[in-house]
Amino acid sequence: MEVKELKKNIRKTIKSIRLSLSPIDAKRKAQQVFAEIESMERFRLAKTVLAFWSLPDEIDTHDFVIKWAAQKRIVLPVVVGDELEFRLYKGVEYLQKSSGFGIMEPKTGELVDPKEINFAIIPGVAFDLKGNRLGRGKGFYDRTLPKLINAVKVGVAYEFQLIDSVPVSEHDHPVDFVIYN
Repeated sequence: MEVKELKKNIRKTIKSIRLSLSPIDAKRKAQQVFAEIESMERFRLAKTVLAFWSLPDEIDTHDFVIKWAAQKRIVLPVVVGDELEFRLYKGVEYLQKSSGFGIMEPKTGELVDPKEINFAIIPGVAFDLKGNRLGRGKGFYDRTLPKLINAVKVGVAYEFQLIDSVPVSEHDHPVDFVIYN
């Protein structure tokens, strides 16, 4: 089976498992993942943190983003064409749903250079223990990860999103760590 087909099958399997996870279990597991991130020295020392405003089928980042926005520069991605740009998060009231993907993004806010980011929390459909990640297939984070030259890159996931081996192509970029529960 070719890589593209393998990736498609993994995405389908992970989505069905995620839909079976109860909201209470999902919230508890997300809290445990982010508690582990908060205990990391690299996170505690970071001044500028890239996060993402999670979609319903992703590990919930909302509480984490809101909590840390008062203490650190929290940056969220904004889809612009085929690239991501980064804007300072200023509060839930400044988010709007993107036209193409339904992702909540900052509608205003200071643009942040990727080189300023010290710690990056990266979404994924699946990860393996080598840090390989499977995204949604549009390549946004694969184009972004190489630009985060001063950041530790941490994938966040539910335990079922950790698989033995993520199929990779030449354009795929791994994360440094995967935190899961």
